[in-house]
This record gives sequence, structure tokens and C-alpha cells, in this order.
Amino acid sequence: MVTERFDSRTLANMEVALELACKTLATGAEEHRIRRYIAGKILKCADGGNKTLGGLTKAGLAAATELCAASALRRRPRPRPERSKRATNNETNVR
Repeated sequence: MVTERFDSRTLANMEVALELACKTLATGAEEHRIRRYIAGKILKCADGGNKTLGGLTKAGLAAATELCAASALRRRPRPRPERSKRATNNETNVR
């Protein structure tokens, strides 16, 4: 369990880092899967030995940025196929 692996200061830093990272998200910050993803990245950082508030916050913000980038890619409209010049010329001649 997480509470057994870290001291109280590290746990407090992890909680603050999670809240700070979630506040940067425009929407969805309260969704369990989003918070869990960010928390996982913070946990990985702490497991790696960086237990400072700054380090944990940086890891959380990086995770939030990843989520924002992934979300933007999903919302990006697909490019329209280019129309050939022949079709454009034919349409112009018809008018």
C-alpha cells in the first residue's frame, strides 16, 4: 500500500502535487481515470527517489500536459482531401 511505502511528508507532497496538476486541466480533472493517471506518474517519480514537492509537482504537470496533448490530437479535425484541379476547373466552367 502507498501509505506504507512513504513517510507522511512525502504523502503530503504527493497529494499537493496531484491537486496542482489537476487544477491545470480545463475539464475532466475530477474524472477518476485522469486523476489515477497523474497519480501514477507522481508515484513513479517518488519511487525513483524524487520526493520533493517540486519534483513531484513537475511529474504531475508533465502528466497533465501529456493528457492535454492526447486530448487535442483526438479532437483535431481530419484534413479534407484536396480537390483535383480538373474538378475545380470543371466546376468553374459549368457556372
